[in-house]
Amino acid sequence: MNIGLLGGTFDPLHNGHISLIRGALESGIVDAVIVIPSARNPFKSGRGVSAAPYRYYMTCHGVEEIFEGVNVFVSDIEFMYSGTSFTLTTIKEISKTSYIRAFLKSNGIKTSEADDNHRFFWITGSDVLPSFEKWHEADKILGVAGLLVASRPGDGVDIPYQVERLSKVFGLDPDIRQFKIEGVDVSSSGIRRNMSFVDTPSSVQEFIRTHDLYNHEELFDEVSDDAIDNYNEFSIKLYRFLGEKRLLHTLNVGRLSLRYASIYDKSLCDRALIAGELHDCAKELDESLQAQMAHEWSGDLFVEKKLLHSPAGAVMAKDEFSVTDPEILDAITYHTTGRGNMTLLDKIVYLADKLEPSRTYADLSKERELSVKDIDAALRLCVKSVKKKFDSRGQRIHPLTLDFMNDIGL
Repeated sequence: MNIGLLGGTFDPLHNGHISLIRGALESGIVDAVIVIPSARNPFKSGRGVSAAPYRYYMTCHGVEEIFEGVNVFVSDIEFMYSGTSFTLTTIKEISKTSYIRAFLKSNGIKTSEADDNHRFFWITGSDVLPSFEKWHEADKILGVAGLLVASRPGDGVDIPYQVERLSKVFGLDPDIRQFKIEGVDVSSSGIRRNMSFVDTPSSVQEFIRTHDLYNHEELFDEVSDDAIDNYNEFSIKLYRFLGEKRLLHTLNVGRLSLRYASIYDKSLCDRALIAGELHDCAKELDESLQAQMAHEWSGDLFVEKKLLHSPAGAVMAKDEFSVTDPEILDAITYHTTGRGNMTLLDKIVYLADKLEPSRTYADLSKERELSVKDIDAALRLCVKSVKKKFDSRGQRIHPLTLDFMNDIGL
């Protein structure tokens, strides 16, 4: 098979990307297209780019909607290796026989076709050709893959000339082929700047609404470079431990915790972002392992199944993510129960866990409105709901929660 590879940030996936994919397939040069959201983009800082799992899952939903039944797939290959997501590295990793054959089969390609030898083409716009030699190890890219170059009306690039020029630059005969597409005047940065999503698939629009994805992004300016780097790297590592719904939830809690910290105490912004992001990191570990970790951290203080992940999460944050800040570890430990004498960081993570934007288990509009004005008032509303649920089920309220309730006047 001839396989086209379309890499990018996809923040978000939009009609321009869709035009590229359709054009590549309609050219007949490739039999399938694999879309590859970047994990660690070498050209964009973490401060201006959504965490990789957001972009990956958003792209999955968009591709599934637009290209159902067509040979267009999304790969998480860049989550599978460490280091910067350079094009050459991605091509080498995805083209490994052990990976590509299993990947194609898992996406419904017949075994006979999946096990064939494959030729890979990196899909890009013609505008990259005049400076392609500046790409990281550009000559080696052309040694392992061809370029499939989109020609847009009015782009002003003389593709045959550029091919001849690159042949001389690299001293080889590069496999550069072109295909035509209709120009789509849209960019991800423009979409985010204008907060207008009409040029994205409906499933992408729904994803953005559900996770409140591009609101309050200026809050990341309140966070240190180290915290931003950790947040983005942790999000990639969490992909190995959590499924889509849980991972997106915990990233949402990190972002909302940051928002609350920016309102109530800016000095907590770094801690709030990381504590919120990692609060459920142990949630999908084997239950017996959670119990072991919980006992290691806090003895028999947490024994109920639904509570084990909280102290286990503190252990995991320390051991897997090298978090040593006791305030962060405490906020993770007590995010389910609360406790007496809650710190402001404890309260922030507890509240963000209850109110992050994808939570739809009840009408939370009043709690959300209060949360940005009076954190204790919002906590009282949330804890009242918790108490009501426990009372209706005849369940015992944890002693730590009773202490918490007493402190906030319930």
